[in-house]
Amino acid sequence: MESIKEVYDNYAKLVYHYIFSITRDKELSEEIMQETFVIAINQINKFRGDCKISVWLCQIAKNVLYKETHKNKIKTIPIEELELFDDNNIEDIVIENEQKRRLYKAIDKLDTSTREVMYLRLEGNMSFREIGRILNKTENWVRVTFFRGKQKINEEVIDDE
Repeated sequence: MESIKEVYDNYAKLVYHYIFSITRDKELSEEIMQETFVIAINQINKFRGDCKISVWLCQIAKNVLYKETHKNKIKTIPIEELELFDDNNIEDIVIENEQKRRLYKAIDKLDTSTREVMYLRLEGNMSFREIGRILNKTENWVRVTFFRGKQKINEEVIDDE
């Protein structure tokens, strides 16, 4: 089992992006991500190991977010504010960031369920089965949703050109 620091270092960004894909609120996403890790640390003995730790953390995050949304309304922010990082030269960074910006802008226009699937698959590198477990959906539903999301993004990109 990884140390708590390793788990945080490896999965904090994933949990943050997952919550951000739903809320579009940086501060709320940060709070939910932090609360997720507090709960995970306190309940690590309940982790059975029957799924990846990233799936378990996203399930916790989803539950924390669900509780939070019943207390407060969620505001949204533009996807362009999502930070993007890379270690390549400046020209490559500009090109890659423009491509990512266009991708995230297209993802931002998708419905919430499709947006969640897209972020978990693209940012989290999760399998369809893992995403299904997080969202309480079948693996087939996730595959179809991802496929339809890709089609909508392709249509969006073609329309922008």
